[in-house]
Amino acid sequence: MRNIFTICGREVKAYFTSPIAYLLMGLFGLITGFMFYSATAYFISVSTQQQMQGQNGPMDIGLYVIAPLLGNAGVIGLFLVPLISMRLFAEEKRSGTIELLLTSPISDWEIILGKWLGAMVMYLAIIAMTAVNIGLLFAWSTPDWRPILTGYLGLILQGATVLAIGTFISTTTKNQIIAGGATFAICLLLWVLSWVSNYSDTWYGKAIAYCSILTHFEPFSKGIVDTKDVIFYLSAIFLGLFFTARSLESLRWRA
Repeated sequence: MRNIFTICGREVKAYFTSPIAYLLMGLFGLITGFMFYSATAYFISVSTQQQMQGQNGPMDIGLYVIAPLLGNAGVIGLFLVPLISMRLFAEEKRSGTIELLLTSPISDWEIILGKWLGAMVMYLAIIAMTAVNIGLLFAWSTPDWRPILTGYLGLILQGATVLAIGTFISTTTKNQIIAGGATFAICLLLWVLSWVSNYSDTWYGKAIAYCSILTHFEPFSKGIVDTKDVIFYLSAIFLGLFFTARSLESLRWRA
């Protein structure tokens, strides 16, 4: 475990000693902040209209503000993850330190888990920017905290899945741009797969839509934890890291 945390700390330090961490956090905070403002303004507008019409029933702030905010954060996160994962192994191969890493007395799984966890820390720092918006909700209202925690659980599982895929792709090339572009393409594909359910009710259409990451995130954004969604994410994470291990094993064999 000590080797894993050592590699994790090395990766986190590499992120925060370069502008990429602050750029991603700033962009994510800016975009989600605007979305939070828009959702809140819409909520206030609808609430005011209902009061003027004599409808005094309470509105669900989770439905109008929290669910859209976390749902949009999940979509934005899909397109920021490639910028996090693209350097994990590609940079090691480009700089020539991959041979030193692979010949060190550390197992492949320790290397993989350490780098993946380092990328996860960077991802958590990015999505933590939304905590400012959630904090404002608690300062001015009393939203239910359980759907919020459920939404964040979905964001973490979704990010962990895509980072596992990006980690594998990063082992296949020494060019960070190629690694980032390929991961971006996969993220985009995993997003649009859910569209199949809009025009196909066949078994294969449902199977394709089931493979979409966003399909499994939607229940979390609504405060629902479904076992099948958790299993899907955990299985995808395992497969991504498993393929990464096989890729590193291939690098050792070729070396």
